[in-house]
Parts: sequence; C-alpha cells; structure tokens
Amino acid sequence: MAIIINAEGHILGRLSTNVAKRLLNGEDVIVVNAEKAIITGNRDMVFDNYTAKHNRGKQINGPFFPKRADLILKRTVRGMIPFKSPRGREVYRHLKVFVGVPKDLESAKMEKVEAATNLWTDKYVTLGEVAEHLGSRLR
Repeated sequence: MAIIINAEGHILGRLSTNVAKRLLNGEDVIVVNAEKAIITGNRDMVFDNYTAKHNRGKQINGPFFPKRADLILKRTVRGMIPFKSPRGREVYRHLKVFVGVPKDLESAKMEKVEAATNLWTDKYVTLGEVAEHLGSRLR
C-alpha cells in the first residue's frame, strides 16, 4: 500500500526531504496537489532562480529542467536521493506525483507532513505559480 501525501500548504524542500527518506526506507509514495506546494522567499528571486535552472544548458543536450509543477517536485526529490546509483533509480520509480487529486485517490486517506507545514513568513510562491511563470499550463 502506498503512502498518499497532500502537498497543499507544505514547504517544497521539507516535503521533498521527507518523501526522499520514505523512498529510501522502501515505501511507495504518492504526492497529490503538487501545484499547491510552497516555495519560501521573495517572489522575484524565486522566479529568477527557477528561470535560470530552466534556461541552463543547451537545447539539444541539456541539462533539462521541467516546467510542470508535478515534474519540478519530482526533480526536487530526485536531487535528494542517490539517483545515479542502481538503488537510487529503483527507489525513484516508487514515487508518483500528481497535479490535483486523481479520481481514484479522492476517497483515500491522505497524510500531512507536520515538519513541512510550519510556514513562518508571508513571502512565498506556490509551485503552480512557478510552473506558470516557466510557461506550463496547469490543466
């Protein structure tokens, strides 16, 4: 049975750390509402950082950085596991991230990560806003 985490109101880095630990412990993790995860910081600074990540490299041979909110969250978790090792790649396959809540998961029990919900500032941007800034459409 997979663990279902609702990312709404969770800070991206803290949520990703928790998800990475659970994946490394052998659990299957499903994250829903990825577009509602929060990135703290000045709005312009956050947009500039993600634009620089997206524009880095060459069009043909990368490195490639995603535009969609679910893939940005998945990429953030990928950076917290040993992805280049066989074990890391196997663990990464046990992660599923969705924008919104799929119909088959609407009635399932969703967990909150208490350590990731402690928002102490009013300067933040949602992951959906970052995705729209990069040129993604949310649905």
